[in-house]
Amino acid sequence: MNEASLTASRRQIAIWLFGVCGLVFAMVIVGGLTRLTESGLSITEWKPVMGALPPLSDAAWQDAFQKYQQIPQYEIVNKGMTLADFKSIFWWEWSHRLLGRLIGFAFALPFLWFLATRKIERRLAPQLAVMFVLGGAQGALGWWMVKSGLSDRVDVSQYRLVAHLGLATAIYAYMLWVALGLWGERKVLAVSAGLRRSALALVPLVFAQMMLGGFVAGLKAGYIYNTWPLINGAFVPEGLFAHEPWWRNFFESALTAQFDHRMLAYAVAVLALSHWIAARLSGSAQAAQSATWLAVAVLVQVLLGIWALIEVVPVSLGAAHQAGAMVVFTLAIVHARRLSRA
Repeated sequence: MNEASLTASRRQIAIWLFGVCGLVFAMVIVGGLTRLTESGLSITEWKPVMGALPPLSDAAWQDAFQKYQQIPQYEIVNKGMTLADFKSIFWWEWSHRLLGRLIGFAFALPFLWFLATRKIERRLAPQLAVMFVLGGAQGALGWWMVKSGLSDRVDVSQYRLVAHLGLATAIYAYMLWVALGLWGERKVLAVSAGLRRSALALVPLVFAQMMLGGFVAGLKAGYIYNTWPLINGAFVPEGLFAHEPWWRNFFESALTAQFDHRMLAYAVAVLALSHWIAARLSGSAQAAQSATWLAVAVLVQVLLGIWALIEVVPVSLGAAHQAGAMVVFTLAIVHARRLSRA
């Protein structure tokens, strides 16, 4: 393969991966909506093939509803809901699963075509294969998450929820990073090693903040202590380590989860702003430009989070906050990739 053909093939693969990234981005948002509307347990079976079709008759709808009526969430939370109410939550979960299937096809079919036409260079094939395997694991992990809420709980385990969110976000980051590298030759920016390191550090920091947001969602911690900047009348409230052993508070205490999410948000904002100042002083217009976009997105996300908290997380603001997190994460990856030497 000559240089021109190799460049063209890389661009085609990059466009494909960017498209799949867009679908994964949408998948995370729909997953958030499924959580916010408490729709995730409305489908009590995992049928990877036959489950692609929704109920197509009254009898099929009644059967799906009867299966939902057998789990604790219906008995304790939604007792007496109508079939119409059930349909409203069913469609969210069905859409979430359908989008997952669509992502599988959107990845697998072009991948096979690129392989057949020998457009994938040898070093890239294992990376794409890892993406495919992780995508399959994500589907299985999603069902493992749902199973946690079908017998002894009225919602899914916060641990499994964060694992599901974390893997989706990691796949997105990996795919986006590879796609950016394939897009074309780029100029290595003349910036300091410290600026490169701080740009790269923002990526895992934003990822960690998103995972803390997952624990807030899993513990429904956004529905309590709906004041800012104080929590229960104090900046550092009492009771952060009320559970024993102490480490459980980080994952099982709604108060501690919300406090941690707030504190890391402040840390991300401070680092993003200090990084923006350093980028402005670096003399690189490109570095300053992408650092500016990232800093603005972080500040908007912080304000959106405060707004959602004060309003007790209505569905619209909760979904916007989750979308904002994905935007910040995307910009952090793009900025770090722009400043990297590789």
